[in-house]
Amino acid sequence: MTDVSMHDHDHHNDHHHHHGHAHAHGPANYDLAFAVGVALNIGFVAAESFYGVAAHSLALLADAGHNVSDVLGLLLAWAASWATKRRPTARWTYGFGRGSILASLINAAVLLMVVGGIAWEAILRLTAPEAIAESTVAWVAALGIAVNGGTALMFLRGSREDINIRGAFLHMAGDAGVSLGVVVAALAMRQTGWLWLDPAASLVIVVVIALGTLGLLRESLGLALDAVPARIDHEGVERFLCALPGVAGIHDLHIWPLSTTSVALTAHLVNPAGDIGDDGLHRIAGELHERFGIDHTTLQVERGGGDTLCRLATHVG
Repeated sequence: MTDVSMHDHDHHNDHHHHHGHAHAHGPANYDLAFAVGVALNIGFVAAESFYGVAAHSLALLADAGHNVSDVLGLLLAWAASWATKRRPTARWTYGFGRGSILASLINAAVLLMVVGGIAWEAILRLTAPEAIAESTVAWVAALGIAVNGGTALMFLRGSREDINIRGAFLHMAGDAGVSLGVVVAALAMRQTGWLWLDPAASLVIVVVIALGTLGLLRESLGLALDAVPARIDHEGVERFLCALPGVAGIHDLHIWPLSTTSVALTAHLVNPAGDIGDDGLHRIAGELHERFGIDHTTLQVERGGGDTLCRLATHVG
């Protein structure tokens, strides 16, 4: 059950500003999941690197390099998750929630650079394929399925609501799928003797990772540029505000992310009858939270009559 609390402040000037904050419980605590995930992946990177060299497998070395970026990504996402829980200060008045957006953006960008290097090495290896120890590669990759699959499950629940956690989940789930592909390639090489299957598997790894990462990069970039979060129905919010009792129109409507889980809204409401009142503010903030997941609402109420018009009334909301 969501616990919602709202705090209202009135400022009596030419216009009235109303601030409604509907706060759900704080971000879920994934510290244990991050710690276990980082420890497991560091151990797995060491194992993949050792056996990749011993077995002359580019697929294992490529996946080890990718898992290094995953460890760094998990650490970055963990730090951002911790920063999101810190309270705002006099200087950082919105807190540190946007760190989670930056973390997901950096993770996506670094991952794309890593797969670019893997792709280049795989193309070079295709021209001069080398024999590998198929059984060793298959066993190590099978271990990767267990490690990455188990780590992904720890982030599954939070991946639906938090893009920072979703990034961690997608990395781990993708790695589990990639490890499965390496197992299949190694077993196929054992049966056919086709040496090109190892670098070909590396290229498949690149395609799988790149496809998953591009979506994460696009969404992270949108949040970093203050785009309306994909889960928010902008037109629905506008219709809701316009349908409020006494509201003749709205303008300067803005909806943007404060973090990967928190959303803010500001808007000017034209209400010829005057002030909406504290009770009205509580209801509006609460309904915006319950219907749309917006938890930081700031409204400016204007009468809209006479010669004094809001200078932002003609701006796109």
